Amino acid sequence: MTDVGFDRQGTPLLDGIDADVGQGRLTVVTGPSGAGKSTLLRLLNRLAEPARGRLAFQGRPLHEFDVLTLRRRVVLVAQHPVLLTDSVAAELRVGRPGLGRDDAGLLDRVGLPEELLSRTTAGLSGGQSQRLCLARALALQPEVLLLDEPTSALDGAAAQVMLDLARTLTAAGTSVVAVSHDRRWVRAADSVLVLDRGRLAEHGPPQTLDYLPEEP
Repeated sequence: MTDVGFDRQGTPLLDGIDADVGQGRLTVVTGPSGAGKSTLLRLLNRLAEPARGRLAFQGRPLHEFDVLTLRRRVVLVAQHPVLLTDSVAAELRVGRPGLGRDDAGLLDRVGLPEELLSRTTAGLSGGQSQRLCLARALALQPEVLLLDEPTSALDGAAAQVMLDLARTLTAAGTSVVAVSHDRRWVRAADSVLVLDRGRLAEHGPPQTLDYLPEEP
């Protein structure tokens, strides 16, 4: 991304953002509340469009991609889960109707038991719903995974499962970009973007940063 900016009703929410997200790397976007972190994530798969600057994926300007095709390759998992079907099994197949026998494996990857396959989505907790949305995203085998506060509804053990999964994905070549206030995610990142009032305050490996979030 080069000199990226985004305005809402004439007010700049992001301005002058310059950063690269490398393939197979965990990039964590952090900073104070209201700094524009979630907005930046939405720009990366065209859920929002920049007012200025350039966004590219694999060297090609983002606006040249078909939106639906892009969103199957660059998949966003929102902080607040939105379930689209009545059953867990159907939810996993939203983007891949022919998923077959891989559904139980997807649940296991996000720390959910196979028994949930027979459950309705209506009875799930917030943390279970959040992880099910992640499993649904993994079914698409994305090249880039965008996570907005992936541990916000999880306890410490479940949050560690999510972090371990992120590192497993990046080791296999998937790029993961996560908005997080969790210091564990910041410390585990390959690269960190610190936003402050819509601008990039710091950018680099975690050990080089002045800013660190509060302890969880």
